[in-house]
Amino acid sequence: MGKTKTAFVKEVKDETKRSSFEELKEKRAKQAEEKIHIAGLKGGQRVKIIEAEQIITTEEIKKEEEEKAKKAPRIRGKKYNEVKAKVDRNKSYPVKEAIKLVKETSYSKFDGSVELHMVIKKLGLSASVTLPHSAGKEKRVEIASDETIKKLELGKIDFDILIATPDMMPKLVPFAKVLGPKGLMPNPKNGTLVPDIKKAKSVGGNTITIKTEKEAPLIHTVIGKVSQKEEELEENLAAIIKAISEKQVEKAYLKATMGPSVRLKI
Repeated sequence: MGKTKTAFVKEVKDETKRSSFEELKEKRAKQAEEKIHIAGLKGGQRVKIIEAEQIITTEEIKKEEEEKAKKAPRIRGKKYNEVKAKVDRNKSYPVKEAIKLVKETSYSKFDGSVELHMVIKKLGLSASVTLPHSAGKEKRVEIASDETIKKLELGKIDFDILIATPDMMPKLVPFAKVLGPKGLMPNPKNGTLVPDIKKAKSVGGNTITIKTEKEAPLIHTVIGKVSQKEEELEENLAAIIKAISEKQVEKAYLKATMGPSVRLKI
């Protein structure tokens, strides 16, 4: 018999064979390394982009949105629902009747304000109105003078409305950064920049400025207190409507600080 030779073949691991996950990982790593020109880097320098771990997943965001959608609608209190039942939401009330209803449906323990909310045709509308009666706390009015300048230099502001004539404006300009943010810088649009001292004296503590919101034709203001006489509230409302013109008012509502809104018949 011939000799039989047995060969033992050692299994060699093929290092070229890798899982598809490893190949994909390497491919992504190569794609992340790109040539980007950034100020301060030399041309051709490489910037490695490292992908951060995602903290919030899409599933979590969807779940959060679904939970928000499932939230129950706002539930009003018992007192509000009781007074709301007195107001017909489909009806527009005459001024006298509306004011009376607003006073009746105010359920706050304090003396609330009577608010006026209007939808206006024109955006950017502004007007200065001197109300016949107080709409709450009377504002302190000051006519700009050299004494006013001295107070401003000391950082003292003890007025709510500042009236000025053109000759005083150059003296007030250095304090524009202080007066401007507080709405105290005299301006012809709100009636606080007047041509002469006689007209300055005609501006009283009941003078208010009404204007639309910056990005919407809406006006929100106060015509008085719930405790005021109905006649006074009527006259204050009439003064405001006259200042902006009835033709400009599309919708108007009255309400107490704590109470339902009542639609006005203008």
